[in-house]
Order: sequence, then structure tokens, then C-alpha cells
Amino acid sequence: MSLKKHTLSIFKSWYENLPAHKSSGGPAKGTIAAALVVLEHLKSECILDLEAHRAPGGSQIKGASGQAVKRILERFGEKRPFAKEGGRTNRGGPGDIKPLLDALKQARFDNCAAEERNNILDEFQRILVGKVIEFHNKERIKLVYESSKTTWQTVQSLLAQARETGKEGPLAQHLVGAKLELRFPKIEIGNESYSTADDQLGRPGDFCIGDTAFHVTVAPMPALYQKCQKNVDDGFRVYLLVPDRTLNGARQNADLILPGKIAVESIESFVSQNIEELCDFSKQKLGAGFRQLIETYNKRVDVCEIDKSMLIELPKNL
Repeated sequence: MSLKKHTLSIFKSWYENLPAHKSSGGPAKGTIAAALVVLEHLKSECILDLEAHRAPGGSQIKGASGQAVKRILERFGEKRPFAKEGGRTNRGGPGDIKPLLDALKQARFDNCAAEERNNILDEFQRILVGKVIEFHNKERIKLVYESSKTTWQTVQSLLAQARETGKEGPLAQHLVGAKLELRFPKIEIGNESYSTADDQLGRPGDFCIGDTAFHVTVAPMPALYQKCQKNVDDGFRVYLLVPDRTLNGARQNADLILPGKIAVESIESFVSQNIEELCDFSKQKLGAGFRQLIETYNKRVDVCEIDKSMLIELPKNL
């Protein structure tokens, strides 16, 4: 058996025998993150002794950080945030990685030529990045619903959680789409993938109702205001919907570029007020209102997005 085939068998066996984390059903995110960092270290200095990879204190992996993991993932084309701490807070990390290093040492992996060794290490990392992708593709956004909180706050919390996993942009777009569909059941509301550019479809904005173009963004850039200018020139009224944290800046920019011609509102207010109105401002009806919004959102996402991690998991109290 070739060294590559033998070590790949060792690596896959190691991964399959890692303890399953109760929240994901697979290995802890911190263990995967720490393993990516250790494999990176082995490319420059192939020391298969765990002690050489321990940080001072012994409970963490040396050099493990969110940025280190991010760089490795991005090299393989995965840009979604994964483990902010990079395995530094995963106390089981060193213990999980020791069996892999011991098995590779027994296979005399450190004796092979550097070029062959690094190619194999790249393959190990590619396997782990594949597991990260699988994690993202099945990990849904979780809605926390507390009837004691304002509707605005619930929507903001949902956006904040999506931001943590790099999904705020698509969530915002599809959440607004779901709100418009509920508000205007007799009008067909466009439903396109988040990655589809307006120019590809010849549409004036993310959504268009009557003579009004709606733009939904979590990071309003100069090019977006140019689109708004074109909308106005073409006779459209314009709504720009942004997260509350960017609302003041977006309004100032809109007033500088097109004073009085762009309605700038927060996504939180735009969505939450509609829910309140549809529920007759009744606390008793809000739970059902949120459920209807999320079910409509999930239906729309399921139709147009390949990445099902954009779906929202309904809490049990809804």
C-alpha cells in the first residue's frame, strides 16, 4: 500500500472515531479548527509529538486562532465564518489530535520527502474543509422567540445571529421578500437567489412593487446609490432597506446623493411593523405571525437557494 493511501486510511479512521458533539452530531468545531492548524504546522516542521504543538499551559493548541483557521479555509475556497476562537477554547482539542499524530508517527510519515508529505497534508486539510462545508450546509439559522421581547428586537436578534455565520445578507433579502409576500398576497413577489445580480435579470432592485424599487443590503456601497440614481431617473420611487446599525450613515449618504428621493428604513422596522399590523398589534397573535413569516421565508429560500443552511429552524414554542 502506498504511503498516501495508508495515511489517508489513518486520517479517515481518526476522524470517524472522534467524539461526537451533542449539538452537531459530529466532532467539535474546535477540534476540526485545531486539526487544520496542526496540519499547517506540519508542513513547515513535521514533528509528530503533541507536546510540540501545545501552547504554554498545555491545554490549547499553539497558534490556533480564528484568523489562522480563516486563512486555511479561504485557501480552499471556503469563506464562511467557522470557529472564531480557532479551537483555543476547545479543551478536548489536544487530546483529540494526539491519536492522529501517534498513528502518523507509527506510519513513519515524518520520514517521507517534504513534497510528498505536504501534498498528503493538503489532502487531509481538504477533507476537513469538506466537513466544514457539510457543517455549514446543514446548520440552520436558529430563531429565538420570546414573547416578552419586542418584535423589532426579535428581528434584530435574527439578523445578528445570521451575521455571526456570514448569512446576514441572504437572510435580510429573503426576510424582506417573505414580508412583502405576506403583505401583498395577490401580487407576485420576485424570488431570486441572493447571488443573482439585478443586472442579470434586468430588474430595478431586489424587489419591485408598483412603481417602487426595493434594495436590501447589509453593507450599502457607492455602487448601490448609483442604482438608486438610475431608478429615480427611470421614474421609480426607491426604498433602501439596511440593518439598523448602518441606518444613520445610509440616510446621510442618500441625502447627499439624492436629497429627499430615497426612503431609507431599517430592515428591523420594515419587517417587524408589518408583523405587528398583520397580527392586529395583538400579543396573542404574534407567535402565529412569526411562524407564518418564517414558514414563508423557508419556502422561498428552499425554492431558489442551493445552500439550505440559510433556512431558519423554528423554535419549539412556535
